[in-house]
Formats: sequence, structure tokens, C-alpha cells
Amino acid sequence: MTSQSIEHTEDSDDVTICAPRKYDIVFSNIFKYTVLHIFAFYGIYVVLTKAKWQTFVFNYITTYLSAFGVTIGAHRLWAHKSFKATMPVQIVLMLMNSLAFQSTAFVWIRDHRLHHKYSDTDADPYNASRGFFFSHIGWLLVRKHPLVLKKGKTVDMSDIYNNPVLKFQQKYAIVVIGLCCYIIPTYIPIYLWNETFSNSFYANILRHVITLHATFSVNSVAHLFGTKPYDKNIKAVQTLFVAFISNGEGYHNYHHVFPWDYRAAEFGGWLNPSKWIIDVLAKYGLVYDLKIAPKRLISARIERTGDENLFDKH
Repeated sequence: MTSQSIEHTEDSDDVTICAPRKYDIVFSNIFKYTVLHIFAFYGIYVVLTKAKWQTFVFNYITTYLSAFGVTIGAHRLWAHKSFKATMPVQIVLMLMNSLAFQSTAFVWIRDHRLHHKYSDTDADPYNASRGFFFSHIGWLLVRKHPLVLKKGKTVDMSDIYNNPVLKFQQKYAIVVIGLCCYIIPTYIPIYLWNETFSNSFYANILRHVITLHATFSVNSVAHLFGTKPYDKNIKAVQTLFVAFISNGEGYHNYHHVFPWDYRAAEFGGWLNPSKWIIDVLAKYGLVYDLKIAPKRLISARIERTGDENLFDKH
């Protein structure tokens, strides 16, 4: 099905970016992420020295599958409603999203919509104004800023709360995410090619942590280091490195200007596999109503707020 060319604007309230930086540390989260990363570092050793080659290939594939559950599912489909998907596609994306385990889709989408509405302010859950570490992973180690909690209640989530597929994930989160992220990926190598439990377990943890950091990099690197061809007044930037490791989410300056464009980029198709998959699914009618920013709107925005000297046509 062909893409729709639309114009759209998002409302944004004025929220301070200069409030005192106070951190209420959540020690249980620090412990959890510390253990997870220790296991992941050991997973590197396991994958490189002990695990079977089939296990390496399997975890390479599941890394991409889980990432698509975030980039195509939670992000482009559900958070931004940049296209529509049939029920079978939504179910598959929900399972892939559960494989990624970046909280439930309910929580991920609410935080992301809040991030776009109050980007780089104290109402932004992963506020890049607080520095690289905070926007990358630090925000998960401390309690949310009061403005995040306050403004989070104002985000319209009715479409998500009424989505039967996401309601199922939320209701049975422990079982669904536990099976998809940890149990099934660990036992498939054991039963199909006689991998040891230890090798399979640590390799799978490494897969999980790699996917986490790929997503975290969109919040951190892509808000600090790169070019701003579409809007030089915001923190979000274009960065090929993040595009490479996050299945096409690195064209972030464009994405923050046109968040409802399913491509999440004007150019860069060769580093945007999420777009490729959506295009293929659309060809077979599995997804439809793809939204795309018209060229005249893009050009007008570049002239008004962009930095044409840094225009990134990758």
C-alpha cells in the first residue's frame, strides 16, 4: 500500500530545563543492572571461547529480532502511530518486543511520548540536559523527576491501553517476557544443538544487554554528538553510528522534527533496516497507512530552523 504524505505538528508545553539536579538513587536497580552487566561481560568470553558457532549465530539473529520489536513495534507503530498493522503482525511484534525486554510496551511508549513532548527538559524521562550517563542509563538508576511523574499523567495513552495485544503483554508480563526474553532463547540452543546451559544462558544475557545499549544510545549519543540539518535549536542529532547499531534510529534530528514519519529519516535507507521491513510488509498488505512527511514540508523546515551547511544526505 502506498504511503500517505501528511503534515502534522505536536504540542509542547514549556518545562524548565534548569531545575536543581537531585538524584534519589534506587539501589535495587543499581544491583540489578550491575549483575546484568557482569553476566554480559562473561557472556563475551563465553561466545568467543566456549559457545558453539550455532549459538553465536542464533544470538546474532535474536539480537536483531528483539531490536525490531522496539524500533518497528514499540517505537514507530505504537508510540508514534506512523503506520497501522494487522493483528498477526502486532502479535509478532509484541513477542519480539518481549524478547527485547525494555519494560512492558505500556511503560516504554508512555516514557517515549513524554520524551518527545518535553524533550531534554526535566519532564523528559531520559533528559539529555543532565549529561551523557544520565540519558544513557543513569535515568534507570534513580527515581523519576517529579515533573516526569506529573506530566506522565497527562500523556494520552488511550490507544495503547485499548490495544488487545499490548493489554495481553501487560497483564501477563512476567510470563510473556520471562518466556520470550530468558527461558525460550536459553533453551533453544540446548535442545537443538546440545549447547550447555551455562553457555546458552550467558550468551543470551549478552544479547539482551547489547539490545539495551543500542536503544540507550538513541537517548544519549543521538542527543549529544552529531549534526542538526533539520532543526539546530534542539538537542537531537543525526548520527550514522547510532543508525548502524539501532536498526535506523540514528537520524534523530529528523525524527524529532517529524516523529510521525514511519521512515524516521529522510535519507539513509541503506542504514535503516526497520524501514525496509515496513516497506516489505506494506507490499503484502500486512501493514498499511504509512505516514510520510512531504518534501515541501521538509524543505520549508530546513529553511526555517535547519543548518543547511550541515545537511546530512547519507
